[in-house]
Amino acid sequence: MSEVKIISTNTLSDKKYPLKEINFQKPGHGGRPVEHLHEIYYRPDAVAVLLVDYEESKLLLTTQFRVASYMNGNPSGDLIEACAGLIDKGETPEEAAKREALEETGFEVHDMKKVGAVYPSAGGVTEYLHLFIGRYDSKGEHAEGGGLESEGEYIELLEMPFEEAREKVLHGGFNDAKTLILLQHFFLQHKD
Repeated sequence: MSEVKIISTNTLSDKKYPLKEINFQKPGHGGRPVEHLHEIYYRPDAVAVLLVDYEESKLLLTTQFRVASYMNGNPSGDLIEACAGLIDKGETPEEAAKREALEETGFEVHDMKKVGAVYPSAGGVTEYLHLFIGRYDSKGEHAEGGGLESEGEYIELLEMPFEEAREKVLHGGFNDAKTLILLQHFFLQHKD
């Protein structure tokens, strides 16, 4: 591990989450110190959970508008995603995953298993994303879901058969990183 020296930190924006300019020094090739200037967006850690109905061989995904994808060429701005959200203060990642699943889909998640954790955009965002897969009962009782209007969430639910999701994974049909990671993990474990 090489030594990093923070030279300065400058807050560029402090609205919802801080955006800071970090000037740091780190040894480069041959050990010579090299100075770098990066903009870092300080976002809270988050969770994503893929809901699976093993008996019915289907997945429960969400569809919602993402303005960043729209601004970068996604014509509708809509993304198909696994349930996801930020970890609230005092919450464990597991608690947050269960809460987000209920808020977004109306379904309780059972037999949830953590499959990993990743930095979704390590070059400029601090967020650390905890990934889970859990069971839901598509024929069971459930709340309304759809996200929280107070958070500007307008979420549509999308149940997808395993085979359709597998084909979409194989042919580039998902463009949300967390969802693709979870689906790849799921299909590596369930090849039938």
